[in-house]
Formats: sequence, C-alpha cells, structure tokens
Amino acid sequence: MNYDRVAQFLARLDQLRPMQLFLEAFCTDSGLPRAAYLRLNLVLEELFTNTVKHGHRGDCDAPVWIAVSRGGDTLSVLYEDKAPPFNPYARLTEPVVDTTVSMRKIGGLGVLLTKELAATRDYAYLFGRNRIRLTLATV
Repeated sequence: MNYDRVAQFLARLDQLRPMQLFLEAFCTDSGLPRAAYLRLNLVLEELFTNTVKHGHRGDCDAPVWIAVSRGGDTLSVLYEDKAPPFNPYARLTEPVVDTTVSMRKIGGLGVLLTKELAATRDYAYLFGRNRIRLTLATV
C-alpha cells in the first residue's frame, strides 16, 4: 500500500510532540474531523510510549516509523519499530465489564484501548521490525 505521509522518529519520549504535529498536519491537510485526529493520536501515542518504555526499556536512538493514509471513511496506519519482537494483540483478552479498575491487572489497558479504537489490526515481525497495521474510522 502507498501511504500519504511517512515519518521517522527516534524512540524517545521527547519525540511525542513532533509525532503529534506530524499527525495534526496530516489530519488538517486531509480534512479529517478533530475526533479522528484525537483517536489517531491516542492510538499512536500509546504504541509509541509502549515502544520506548517496554520495548527499548527507555529512551534510545532506535527508529520508529509511522505511515498514514486516508481512504474515504477510513485511516490506514502503519507503525514499525526495531524493539524486540512483541505482538501486543496476541494475549489480549476481552474486557470484563464487571471488573473495577482497582481489581484489574496493572498494564495492558492502553493496548486494549488501541484494539477497541481500531477497526482492524494486524501484527507481523518482518526484517527485524515489529509491524502493526491498523485501520480507524474517520467519523
């Protein structure tokens, strides 16, 4: 697939703001509503933060690639990093609605959130990269 915009960031938490500006410019140029930008930003912020904190165990100069494209009512997203192989969706279970936040196991809520916000998601480890492909609704 050809993506409308592609950017590379370092796996450092101080790169969150440049990533947000990249996404905001894409959404503005694509005429996407603010709600779509907020969903896209939330999903990518969660993936990026997990890459830095858990994949690399802190800030480093490893690359993270983000590619985005709009096709009608959907956004296509490609997220890649060079952290050790990890499929965030492999062991994800459906939320238990009667479980309170204090009773839940710590961690995993962000990945669950990205799963719920994405219409589709696909993971692969290819050529030394974690690759996550997502589609999100634009409305």
